Amino acid sequence: MKKKSLLIGLSLVILVSLLGVLSYFVFFHKEASKDNNKKDETTVVDISGYGITLNDTDTEVYKTEFNNLKANLESGNIDYNEYAKSIAKLYIIDLYTIENKKNKYDVGGLEFIYESAKENYITNVTDTLYKYVEDNTNQKRNQQLPVVERINVENIEETNYTIKATNTSYKAYKIKLSWEYLTDLGYDKSAEVIVINDNNKLYVVEENIK
Repeated sequence: MKKKSLLIGLSLVILVSLLGVLSYFVFFHKEASKDNNKKDETTVVDISGYGITLNDTDTEVYKTEFNNLKANLESGNIDYNEYAKSIAKLYIIDLYTIENKKNKYDVGGLEFIYESAKENYITNVTDTLYKYVEDNTNQKRNQQLPVVERINVENIEETNYTIKATNTSYKAYKIKLSWEYLTDLGYDKSAEVIVINDNNKLYVVEENIK
């Protein structure tokens, strides 16, 4: 009876140990993937004070809109309607251009998201839009993924937006956009994006697919 109890006890210890090791490697793989994303990207240009960057992996359509935004923000007389349009366009381009992402954790559009919403945003994107994105750390991915080729603002409307968690109201912009891909793979092609103004800096707080 003692031998049987001892064997059961040893089996449980081994099982717990194996689960612990497995959990460690799963966690380590996720963290390593996130770290690799940061290491592999090179920032080419940064818009000082805004946390918006242009990387060497960004597409031409992203670069063009980034330069439009940079010129506006550095003009000394910011056009906030154009600022809002640029934020919405860059957000969509970066989110839906998935071909240049290293893996599912390399989430596009993140730098345009309001700070308090980033954690939920990452979870939502990795669980839905990026769920089946294969790892490309070793440049061996054989998966066709979307690239936004053109984007248009269909309409922009000034409004107010309340963040329920803090019951704080902000001046905001509702922006309707449509876009096209290099290859149509069945991904979304239109949306309404809500951008808020917090201390004269604009952030995406909501996206509604149209």
